[in-house]
Amino acid sequence: MNNKRTAEQFGRRAETLAAWSLRLKGYRILARGFRTPVGDIDIIARRGRLVVFIEVKARRSLDIAAGSIGRRQTDRIIRAASAFMQGRPQLEKFDQRFDAVLVAPWRWPVHLVDAWRPTT
Repeated sequence: MNNKRTAEQFGRRAETLAAWSLRLKGYRILARGFRTPVGDIDIIARRGRLVVFIEVKARRSLDIAAGSIGRRQTDRIIRAASAFMQGRPQLEKFDQRFDAVLVAPWRWPVHLVDAWRPTT
């Protein structure tokens, strides 16, 4: 249980660090920890007329973090993004993008722009 608590704390700190790094790049955070029955999204941000859905991955190394984003997870994030947008008609005409922020100890977060796209 202690390992689980430590991992959760590391994850929360990583999300906070990711949110601040995005703010410094000019993004406005719309939501953190957005949860629906179909999926969840760590951070939802806006920059101009772009809404960005961001998955934060915190691991021992950036390579491990990058490799931990799977197809099943991206599909759930895409479904959750759809649910988020349905409830916000004011964002209807905005472009959307799916990014990832990778976090490893003693490293500044790495922002992967357009990390994946929905398949049609």
